[in-house]
Amino acid sequence: MKFQKGSGDFFALDIGTNAVRVLQLAPTNSQWELVAHGYAPIDRRIAGSDAPEARRRLGETITTAIGQSGIRTKNVAIGLPSNKTFTTIVDVPQIADAELRATMKYQIDQYVPMSDDAKVDWALLGPSLRAKDQQEVLITSVSKAYSEDRLEFIESLGLNVIAIEPDPIAMVRALAPAKTDTQAALLIDIGELSTDLAIVYGGAPRLVRTIPSGLASFVKAAVQNLSVQEDQARQFILKFGLAEDRLDGQVVRAVEGTLDSFASELTKSIKFFQTRYNNAQVATITLTGFGQMIPYFGDYIAAQVSVSATPGNPWQGVSMPQSSQEQLAHVAAEFATAVGLAKRRNTT
Repeated sequence: MKFQKGSGDFFALDIGTNAVRVLQLAPTNSQWELVAHGYAPIDRRIAGSDAPEARRRLGETITTAIGQSGIRTKNVAIGLPSNKTFTTIVDVPQIADAELRATMKYQIDQYVPMSDDAKVDWALLGPSLRAKDQQEVLITSVSKAYSEDRLEFIESLGLNVIAIEPDPIAMVRALAPAKTDTQAALLIDIGELSTDLAIVYGGAPRLVRTIPSGLASFVKAAVQNLSVQEDQARQFILKFGLAEDRLDGQVVRAVEGTLDSFASELTKSIKFFQTRYNNAQVATITLTGFGQMIPYFGDYIAAQVSVSATPGNPWQGVSMPQSSQEQLAHVAAEFATAVGLAKRRNTT
C-alpha cells in the first residue's frame, strides 16, 4: 500500500504494542546491509490510546528510537496494525493491465467493506493457482479516518511518510521462504495482544488474517490459574515456556486452554487455505515474535496442528557487524515487520 511515491533513502517504523522499532537497510548485490537500527520499549496503554498525553509520550518514544539509531533521513515507511486493516485475495479474469485497472474499482466495491470510507490498494499476484483463465489479486484497505490520523501524527514529528503497509504484508517480505509450487508455508508473528499470520504459496501471500490472541492472553491465563502476579506469570512463560519438566509442568497446564484455542485457529486457517487450493499442502510453520521466544512453543503447535514448526529468522539475507548482532540478540525476533518494511523497494 503506497499513498505517495518515495525516492532516495528511507527507514522503517514499526509502532508495536510493547516497543517502537526503527530500521534502515541498504540493498547490496545479493542481499541487504544493516545501516541503522533502534528499539525503545513503550507501555502498551500508551500505544493503544488516543489521549493527547499518550500521543505526546508515544511521539517522544519514536523520536528517542530514531535518535539512538543515528538515522538521518526523514523519509519513512510505516506499518499499520493488522486489526486496523482488511486484506483479501480474489480471482479476476485474465485481462490486459489497462482493463484490469478499470475493473478493479468494481471488485473493490464488492469485496471491501465500506469501500467509500477506506483507502484501498491492490497488487496483482499473477495467474491463479486454483482457477483456469483467472488471475489472483491481493486487495488491502484501511479506514480513511485511521490512516489520515496516523499520517498526520507521524508527519507532526517532522517525518515524511513515503509508504504505508499492513504489518502482515511486511512480515511476509521478511520471512517468506524460497518459492515453491506445491507446498505452502504458514508464517506466524505473535505479538503482545494479537497474532499476524499469512500462508505463502507460489511465492506470494494467499491467506492473511489476524488472531485476537497474543502473549497477553497466555499471561492472563497463567495469572488466573497459577494465582500469581502478571509480571511473574510473564516471566514464567518466557523462561520456562511449555516445558513439562519445569515447575512440574504447571505453566503449560495453566495456559493449555488458551493454547488449544490458538491452535484451533491455526487449524481453521490451514483448512480454509487447503479448501481454496486443493492441490496445496501447508508443509511448514515459521514462528517469530513471542512465538519464537516462548520455549517449546513450536513443539506444542507442531503436535496440535500436525505440521512441523521452526523458529523464523526475520534477518535472513541481512548482513550486519557482530556488535549489532549482540545489541539485537534479545529482541531480534520482534523485528519481522520492521525488516519487511525496510526491504521495500520505494521506487516500485
